[in-house]
Amino acid sequence: MSFFKKMLASVGIGSAKVDTRLDTDHIAAGEEVSGVVIITGGQLEQKIDNLYLYIKTQYQKEENDHKVTRDAVIERVLLSRGFTVQANETKELPFVFTLPAHTPVTLRRSPVWVETGLDIAMAVDPTDRDYIEVMPHVYSQTVLDALDRLGFRLREVTNDYAPRFGGELPFVQEFEFVPASGPFRGLLDELEVLFFVQEDGLELFLQIDRRARGFGGLLSEALELDESFVRFHLPASELQYGADHVADQLEALIRSYA
Repeated sequence: MSFFKKMLASVGIGSAKVDTRLDTDHIAAGEEVSGVVIITGGQLEQKIDNLYLYIKTQYQKEENDHKVTRDAVIERVLLSRGFTVQANETKELPFVFTLPAHTPVTLRRSPVWVETGLDIAMAVDPTDRDYIEVMPHVYSQTVLDALDRLGFRLREVTNDYAPRFGGELPFVQEFEFVPASGPFRGLLDELEVLFFVQEDGLELFLQIDRRARGFGGLLSEALELDESFVRFHLPASELQYGADHVADQLEALIRSYA
């Protein structure tokens, strides 16, 4: 094994390569992710310290009066520890794990990807990135369908820096709706919703923005008193009845603040 080959491998030339192949790239939050990691040996034997899969996304953060984009790790999955890849050898490692329920959906500008990394001492770590389309958790989808029945149209989805609300993550995914039709058209300017999936159901944070009506309404809007912040828990026992049932509950809740 020549010193020259070792030197090249240390900077990633002639080193081991990694390629992750997913069984599907359309996955709902809370469902299983499966596939295989293919590791191809380079020009010399290399010891792999660890093999990880990372679920990553991006969020927006305000820094020095400018919006910047930051990466965030949603989950880290250890697939294997301490093994050796021989020169030109091919190893295949199948995997299955659950996509976390709090994984953001990939609507609008919210990318999510699986990043594979090999930890190789004294060398550039090979990586592979595979973008996936994340669909809403089944609980969240029920609420989204309910809001659609109430005439709300999704205007924007953003991942915004909010460590106090994000829990395990430094951001929250915010869904912004406008009442395009239905009972709240003309009553609300917009409705913003945060979804927090729990084992026993779904926790919702709603910002209900009322439309100014008359002089009193205009004054409230000027003083920013036209917004209500509401926390609402939907147990799994209620969600199982479907979108129409949930729509009735949400309509009653929103009407009490509209």
